[in-house]
Amino acid sequence: MFWDKISPLYDLFENVYNGKVYSGTGKKVAEFIDPSDEVLECACGTGAISMYIAQKCRKLVATDCASGMLRQASKKCRKYSNVLFKKADITNIKCKDSQFDKVVAGNVIHLLPEPEKALRELERVVKPGGKVIIPTYINMSKGTGTAAVKVITLLGADFKRQFDLDSYKQFFADMRYTEVEYYVVDGRMPCAIAVITKRV
Repeated sequence: MFWDKISPLYDLFENVYNGKVYSGTGKKVAEFIDPSDEVLECACGTGAISMYIAQKCRKLVATDCASGMLRQASKKCRKYSNVLFKKADITNIKCKDSQFDKVVAGNVIHLLPEPEKALRELERVVKPGGKVIIPTYINMSKGTGTAAVKVITLLGADFKRQFDLDSYKQFFADMRYTEVEYYVVDGRMPCAIAVITKRV
C-alpha cells in the first residue's frame, strides 16, 4: 500500500515543502477542541494533527487505513495517555451513532472515490450540535502546489480531485451542507478547513 511505503518519509516531505501549513493546520484544528471532548480522527496519517488535538481533548480515537501511518502517529503521540490508535475505514466507521463531540478528517477527502459516503459516516458518529472538521489542501491559484501533487502522484498517490477554495465550498454546498464555516491556513500549499456543525 502506497501510504504504508511513504509513511517513514511523509513528515520529512511535508516539513520541508510545506512546514508552516503542516503544523499550522494542527494548531488551527485544536482551536475547535474543548477539554471535555471525546474526538474521533479519521485518516490521522503520521499524527500531525493528532498531537495538537491530544493536548486539548479528554479522549482521542485516532484511526487510519495504513498500519505504517498509525505506527508513525503512535510514536509522535506516545507522551499522551488519552490517545487510542486503531486501523479503520473512513467510509465504514465501526462506532455507534452520535458517539463523539468532534470528528476530524484531515487531507483525505480529495483521495476518496466516494467522499460523500465518508462525510455521511463522519456526520453519523458525531453528536447533534457537534462538529465535523475537515482540513484539505487547496490550490489557491494556478500552479500553487502542483509540483508537490505531481511528485506524490508519481510515487503512487491517487488524487481523485483537487480543490481551490471556491470549488471546496461548492463541494459541501452540493451535498446540502449549510452549517459550514471555512478557515484557510496559508502557505506554499494552503489548507482549507471546513467546520460543519451537525444540526440538533
